Amino acid sequence: MSVSFSKPLIIGFLPGFIYLVILVKQKGVPFKTIGNVCKKGIKKTQMVVFMLLLVSFVLPSWYLSGTIDQLVAISLHVITPEHFFLFSFIIAMFFSMVLGTSVGTLSAVGIPIMSSALAINMSPEIVAGALVSGAFVGDRTSPFSSSHQLLSHTVEVTVIKQFKSMIKTTILAILIGIVFYGVLDYLKEVNIDYITAFSWEQLSFTKFLPPLMLITIVILRVGIIYAFLISIVTASIISMGNGLSLIELSQFLMFGVEGMGGGLVNMYLLLMFLILAGAYNGLLEEFQIIQPLLDNWLQKSKTLAEDTFKTIIATFSISLIAANQTLPIILTGRTFLPHWSNKQTKEELTRVMADSTMLFPGMIPWSVLAIMCSTIIGVPILSYLPYTIFLWALPIITIIVSGIKQQKQKIQKNKVINNNAS
Repeated sequence: MSVSFSKPLIIGFLPGFIYLVILVKQKGVPFKTIGNVCKKGIKKTQMVVFMLLLVSFVLPSWYLSGTIDQLVAISLHVITPEHFFLFSFIIAMFFSMVLGTSVGTLSAVGIPIMSSALAINMSPEIVAGALVSGAFVGDRTSPFSSSHQLLSHTVEVTVIKQFKSMIKTTILAILIGIVFYGVLDYLKEVNIDYITAFSWEQLSFTKFLPPLMLITIVILRVGIIYAFLISIVTASIISMGNGLSLIELSQFLMFGVEGMGGGLVNMYLLLMFLILAGAYNGLLEEFQIIQPLLDNWLQKSKTLAEDTFKTIIATFSISLIAANQTLPIILTGRTFLPHWSNKQTKEELTRVMADSTMLFPGMIPWSVLAIMCSTIIGVPILSYLPYTIFLWALPIITIIVSGIKQQKQKIQKNKVINNNAS
């Protein structure tokens, strides 16, 4: 309801948190223990909170240093308006496979591409959908991705086997994305009046420094926090070098830039929600609130298609309840691993989870990952969600693939029976 009526998420989340505390208390757990568990959960989200705090300073600092205007000019020269949606998807996909993170990708290329889209009146919702789709290609598939590594560890499958198991559905989803954004490009109208002359001689290397520092540090895997911090400091120094006073700079960082957003004032309610979500997830993990509901879910399943469908339903439900990406991966993987190991294969489970569990947190408006993506590109989640075709397509593709494999298994089994009978 908070999402639907555009109210702060913390208002909608608080009743569920209070009810969860009551459930835990009914188990006989003292309030002191509950408080300690909540603190542990908050500690796990403190890096996310600090990162989004820095994100609120990125746009104002880049704008004041002249970086945004320069990146817009370059983007309009490189990414032609006729193929803007498709190029946005492909560029985000390429960077995400190298960086292995959706947040890092959107930070590095999403901000300038979104600024360019706004400059020429491109649909921000479609561009955001293309960027998020591309960013999740690497977040899910890249061997450098932490969530990719977590899934491999949880399901007890090597990274190489995991990559092989998901490659077919990945290629299909990418092709669908290319066609989807290509068609949207074909159907849109391009306003030629917004296409301006471009000259490389007019560019300033100094204005390249903030995004260059950010991309370099992310690629070197020093840490996304340091990347944001150094980029903001660099942009702030450039701004003051151009004549902006420290007081004026502080005001822009606090209140943002009119028409562009950013600023700490526009972020504090979201940060409060993330702190509460950290405490909430700490309680869910520590006291295994969801575990009993999952234990018997797959016991009556006998076919690959049925196992796939039930696993996707279960992991979507967990993602709705949890507010992060980690808990659904660990909970689904560890709970369902024995069944899939006995009835199917671990490789099939890792494919199904890669095509669902790793994507749902990017689609749910109160998920921390979705909030980070939305905050960085500056577009509401529900606005761009219909255009995140990569996220929508994969769960459907993986169900179809499981159905086809099941039919092949059935045909092979019948052949064996017939041969034995002969």
